[in-house]
Amino acid sequence: MARTPQAVLWNRLFRLQPDAALTIQAQLRAQIIAAVGDGQIPPDRPLPSSRELAAQLGIARNTVVIVYQQLADDGYLIARQRRGYYANPAVAAQRLGSPPAPAEVSVPIDWPARLRLRPSRQRNITKVPDWSRYPYPFIYGQFDPELFPFAEWRVSCQQVLAGSDALDWAQDLVTRDDPQLLEEIRDKVLPLRGVWAATDEIIVTIGAQQALYLLADLLFDATTEVGLEDPGYPDARNIFALRTARLRPLPLDTHGLKVDDGLRGCRFVYSTPSHQAPTTVTMPVHRRLELLRRAESDDFLIIEDDYEIETSFSGLPNPALKSLDRAGRVIYVGSLSKSLAPGLRLGYVVAPPPLIAELRALRRLMVRHPTAFVQRSFAQFLALGHYDRLNRRLAAAHRERAGVLATALADLAPDLRHPVVSGGSSFWVEGPDWLDSRRLAVEAMAMGVLLEPGDVHFSADAAPRNFFRLGFSSIGTASIRDGIGRLAIAIERQRPPGR
Repeated sequence: MARTPQAVLWNRLFRLQPDAALTIQAQLRAQIIAAVGDGQIPPDRPLPSSRELAAQLGIARNTVVIVYQQLADDGYLIARQRRGYYANPAVAAQRLGSPPAPAEVSVPIDWPARLRLRPSRQRNITKVPDWSRYPYPFIYGQFDPELFPFAEWRVSCQQVLAGSDALDWAQDLVTRDDPQLLEEIRDKVLPLRGVWAATDEIIVTIGAQQALYLLADLLFDATTEVGLEDPGYPDARNIFALRTARLRPLPLDTHGLKVDDGLRGCRFVYSTPSHQAPTTVTMPVHRRLELLRRAESDDFLIIEDDYEIETSFSGLPNPALKSLDRAGRVIYVGSLSKSLAPGLRLGYVVAPPPLIAELRALRRLMVRHPTAFVQRSFAQFLALGHYDRLNRRLAAAHRERAGVLATALADLAPDLRHPVVSGGSSFWVEGPDWLDSRRLAVEAMAMGVLLEPGDVHFSADAAPRNFFRLGFSSIGTASIRDGIGRLAIAIERQRPPGR
């Protein structure tokens, strides 16, 4: 087609990408809508004929015909007989126009003085948003696209969309959850952890983190004494700190949380016994029984965060603390989406019906319920066996990566120490006392290596700087050794003379 001014205009407006996630038809539709809405297509100039635009873009003419007809039906284009399709000026008029002038403020608002809470000042884990472009992303909590079951997840979603039960997931569930997902959690997820519960003892949450937030809202006030593992999960510490300042750091040993008189006086104890965050230590059964006995004798409740237990390398994870509880002392928090895709944000709580009922009422005031479509799709994913198959695949991949990572650390960075890892997706690494992991993270990033400084996991502001976390869920096996080699170079740059 000749390079007329019109052709240049259309070539600038419409740029299709054959490898994009959207179909060519969807891309063309979206780009025409954007051009009409932004007023980039003059209303007195017809769009190219379907034949012309198809030839210019190198696509089938029928694709253009369908898009034009759909957009005319939807009101974005106007079809004029024997003259073609034109942009509907009413669409652009709705979106164009000058923004309103800012209001004149005689006295600036003192927002810091009005804020009751300042959560932005808390110490939080920070993540590099564009982590996937780094060649050695030893970061925790992200997934590996190479292991994501795209086909199985797509089928699960398509079955929900194609089914006759749209009213089950398209309606507002108010305080309820998808009944199929509750049944799948009860029948397939919890029994693997030795936990048995009725559906009225389960609530679905937007990730395990929302579960902790809801529990803190319901159970804590300014006088509540809460014990937390130290080092531990920073988000739990920060959530609880919004409710009470009486947070008690609880020390660890090689078996996880120490069970001694340091627990006395706590009303609640938050623990990660199956896979301690961040050290990865697994609490043995005898210590779990000791913790339960102490909960009864000292009259405290345990919030068990049973995260990341799906990828036990042995395939036989230890039973949850909840499975050993005979006195109703354990509130159980779990995650569904962590191993599949963290962005799906699905978690749950298992607790007695009176507490679940109040959690539902409180959740309604916040978000009503997690997206019902995602709940039903995940229920299908579980029912079809895809979740179990994914976890077996992840366990095998993570076991291999953990072995390669352990060998690389021993060979290339012998100054570093870490507990033996039997599951999950990270190593908790202790460096020499002269190592500053925050400086290390900055210098390693410049070499393409991402890691997570460890001081944020400690309760004290003046936390040790020689700890860091190496995740291996999002880095391929072939890249691990080279990444550790680069990390070792960055560590050597900090080594003091004579050390």
